[in-house]
Amino acid sequence: MMAMNIERFVSEGKGNGLRALREIKAGEVIHSCEPYAFCIAKDFLKTACHSCLKRDESLSRCSQCKTARYCSVQCQKQAWPDHKRECKCLKRLQPRIPTDSVRLLTRIIFKLLGQSESDQEDLYSIAEHQSHLADMSEEKKEGLGHLCTTLQLYLGEENHDLSQLPPGLDPVSLLARVTCNCFSISDGELQDVGVGLYPSMSLLNHDCQPNCVMIFEGKRLTLRAVRLIRPCEELTISYTDILVTSKERRSHLQEQYHFLCQCTRCTTEDKDCDMLAGEKAAWTSLRDAIPHLEQLQSEQRWEELLKESQALLHRYADVVPDRNIYVLRLLDLAMDACISLGDYETALEYGHRALEPYKLYYSDPHPSRAVELLRVGKLQHYLSRLEEAQGTFTQAYDIMKVTHGTDHALTNEMYFTYQH
Repeated sequence: MMAMNIERFVSEGKGNGLRALREIKAGEVIHSCEPYAFCIAKDFLKTACHSCLKRDESLSRCSQCKTARYCSVQCQKQAWPDHKRECKCLKRLQPRIPTDSVRLLTRIIFKLLGQSESDQEDLYSIAEHQSHLADMSEEKKEGLGHLCTTLQLYLGEENHDLSQLPPGLDPVSLLARVTCNCFSISDGELQDVGVGLYPSMSLLNHDCQPNCVMIFEGKRLTLRAVRLIRPCEELTISYTDILVTSKERRSHLQEQYHFLCQCTRCTTEDKDCDMLAGEKAAWTSLRDAIPHLEQLQSEQRWEELLKESQALLHRYADVVPDRNIYVLRLLDLAMDACISLGDYETALEYGHRALEPYKLYYSDPHPSRAVELLRVGKLQHYLSRLEEAQGTFTQAYDIMKVTHGTDHALTNEMYFTYQH
């Protein structure tokens, strides 16, 4: 059931939205729910439990499809109702694995075919979700068509059941609805380990300086206020990474969600000058190098990643400051590589350099800043810089008690480290 502190309404110029029915304080839980359907992201299929999303390198494999993995017998049993029909599909397509959106849509289809009217969410049924098909470019519609072909191959003999879907919910429109309305499910370190559909939460509209944040524990979504929200004020979240310029944010939101962002940050181009500080030719080279470096990161080629990141940081040190978003991304990549290679002193240097830019861009209580502080605090603690670690952990805790809450596993883990 949806908590009675919020309601659905029509937001001027935005369509459906959610607003507060009473004053909500910063750090307060507004709503918490399990997904209607979810799936594990392709990159984490072998390392995340397909029921609770717990990360582990030695998970038990489903003996049938050999794709789904679980951390315990209990998790496997719990997941079976959702995995039962999917298992045959995965087995049929081996060794190929469909995209996250196709696997998520398949789970949604099986759920729709097996549910009664009373199973629908209170505020927003799947049929009411916007598909934005009319707003899509021909290229995007063509992409949906290709995904639907994959879906049909994946479903195999289950295809004949599609005719029993509710009216208006054919595979193309369902796929369009899913791509516009699903959420990435992130872990404590804000890595996207899965994707899920949380129908009532799809009512939340976007703002680049939102008054709410979504945090996950496993696949459970919790919506929390990050500042005081007045009665009748609209609840907003950010749909996009704010560590990009207003032009890029607007372009991404238009392409993915089919609206032009008119928030204050975008219309005033707030912080764009800081984000692109330094010599343009230099930061353009950094920007162009990042996709390759991120590929090295995903392949865990840490020595190459560190060598190339350090070379770029050194080459442009005098002409591009740390607050430039491309230098900041390089600092994060270099820090990751150092941690993976056990060079904690150098990792801490890069972490220190990133803290001020993080503070500049994530000025509200923001999970990303808390996680960055937590990483730096752990390094300081490991290197026995206990007084520094205490100060860093205190800053992280002050943010996380608002964004995550004091009961969240990550907050508790940090508190335990801090106490010891």
